[in-house]
Amino acid sequence: MRRVMVTGTAGFIGFHLAKLLLAEGFQVHGYDGMSDYYDVNLKHRRHAMLLQNPNFSATEALLEDQEALNKAADAFSPDVIVHLAAQAGVRYSLENPHAYISANVLGTMNIMEVAKKHKVEHLLMASTSSVYGANVEMPFSETERVATPLTIYAATKQANEAMGHSYAHLWDIPTTMFRFFTVYGEWGRPDLALYKFVDAILDDRPIDIYNHGEMYRDFTYVGDLVRGIRLLIDAAPVRPETREDIAEGDSLSPVAPYRVVNIGNSDKVRLLDFVDAIEDCLDKRAIRNYMDMQMGDVPATWANADLLQRLTGYKPQTDFRDGIAKFVAWFRDYYGK
Repeated sequence: MRRVMVTGTAGFIGFHLAKLLLAEGFQVHGYDGMSDYYDVNLKHRRHAMLLQNPNFSATEALLEDQEALNKAADAFSPDVIVHLAAQAGVRYSLENPHAYISANVLGTMNIMEVAKKHKVEHLLMASTSSVYGANVEMPFSETERVATPLTIYAATKQANEAMGHSYAHLWDIPTTMFRFFTVYGEWGRPDLALYKFVDAILDDRPIDIYNHGEMYRDFTYVGDLVRGIRLLIDAAPVRPETREDIAEGDSLSPVAPYRVVNIGNSDKVRLLDFVDAIEDCLDKRAIRNYMDMQMGDVPATWANADLLQRLTGYKPQTDFRDGIAKFVAWFRDYYGK
């Protein structure tokens, strides 16, 4: 039975990934700091559900706690590490940048040290579409240069990519960085747009719509996202012998077993259309508060997911209307609304 250590298992994406891995027969050890960035009760509920499976165990400690992290990893002895835990949220990084440096840079450094010590088969780490920053050529491709992050959150994820490459090169750790594109779905974070919109509409509160709704996002359903991660576990990069061994469009490093992969729906959706779909699903109109673009935000994201499909044979394809319906059903059930 393969052993996968997943950080952030009490979080939105980590919970869904752990659930999928357990369903496929993996042994999973979760590691989560239970920070109070949002409702900790939601995190405890997710972990409680996972702990019902005898193949799941968990450590509750911060990534920055190197002693606790080492102790958990030594006891579990992982074959694979999937690092999802992070201080998330683009907007919160404007208020508390230190939290991002601590969790995302120092915490990730500790994870890479664990991967090095245990000589894992594959280290997979979460990045974000935010690293594309001020890039304007879309759909975004992994081989594009990313040198213009617009927030500290994006900058810390860009740092993670650089750190991951250096460790892959120095210590021959097969490493895949995946860039997420606007993930949504059941058990989502309360700070995400879909969650906030549904909650506010049902309570007759106004919703804030930035850039007057003229924004575009590549909305990716969480079930599709974690399926992509699961398949990438079996697609560990191999250091190429020559640069000529790297296929066109592949982000594989010429000097390390390291690759960057987009995981997105490859479909650019207008924010106003997203809001319309929520209203249709709830059968209720929103009180719309149109606002200017927020600092650090970007007008559009859109993934080229060809590399993911080439590596795994899989491509996310859940229509955003179907994904919204699944979220709304969960939200109504969970909160009794």
